[in-house]
Amino acid sequence: MTMTSKMNDQATQDAYQGDITKQDLTRMAVNPGALGMEYSWNYPKQMSVPFCLMLNPLLKKIYKNDPKGYSEALQRHLEFFNITMYFAPFVGGVVASMEERVAKGEMAPEAINQVKAALMGPLSGIGDSLFLGTLRVIAAAVGISLAVNGNPFGPIAFLLIYNIPTFLTRIIGAHKGYELGVSFLTKAQESGLMDKVIYAAGIIGVMVIGAMTVTMTSVSIPIEFGQGESVQTIQSVLDGILPGMLALIALGLYYWALSHKVSPMVLIIITMVVGVLGAFTGVLA
Repeated sequence: MTMTSKMNDQATQDAYQGDITKQDLTRMAVNPGALGMEYSWNYPKQMSVPFCLMLNPLLKKIYKNDPKGYSEALQRHLEFFNITMYFAPFVGGVVASMEERVAKGEMAPEAINQVKAALMGPLSGIGDSLFLGTLRVIAAAVGISLAVNGNPFGPIAFLLIYNIPTFLTRIIGAHKGYELGVSFLTKAQESGLMDKVIYAAGIIGVMVIGAMTVTMTSVSIPIEFGQGESVQTIQSVLDGILPGMLALIALGLYYWALSHKVSPMVLIIITMVVGVLGAFTGVLA
């Protein structure tokens, strides 16, 4: 056994010295909160409720003699959260290890939401591409090819190809997240590396948001001007200046409104009204 593997084994052993056990993490990875990430979703805070539900059994153990600390932890994890669902248990494992340190007074509670926010963007970018954009397509292709040839194993093949890797990711991720949180986060904070990690993850998150803003926002101004062969639309002029300009402006307006405490539900209603009126009058398409 090499020195590196010995150090990894020691770190793993040290990780499970608290109240949280491997069985607790496995159950967390497949409990109703973890499996219901997409079914307890809401617009203002997205996956906050199922994430809190996923963590709740661990929080009860960590704060079993501290009702106030337990209540504060629940409030902490009802803040905005959104991620590719299969990586949620990994974040849950990291958070559980940090909550143990918060309960002992070894870490500031604010650090937990900072780490959660830093992990959401990068892991979502990886997870959406890997699981939703790649694995699901491969599984569907195999299942459909079998089904069209009359093979009843087609649907089963799809479910197995897609679900076995995702469930392994949930369970292994929960354990690795907890071990990482215990063995790495404290040293990272002391050395200042955590600030750099959060900063780098924030840059990646902003890049992901920028890409999603352009690709997932569909708005254009089809109004034409000019005569004959010189007719062009306002949208073509805007694209010539900066492609995706309207999406960027919309993002800026939403960011400004949210920073001024405008309710997300109000913004959704305004967006629907503007979209319907714009399409009806021909100003927007």
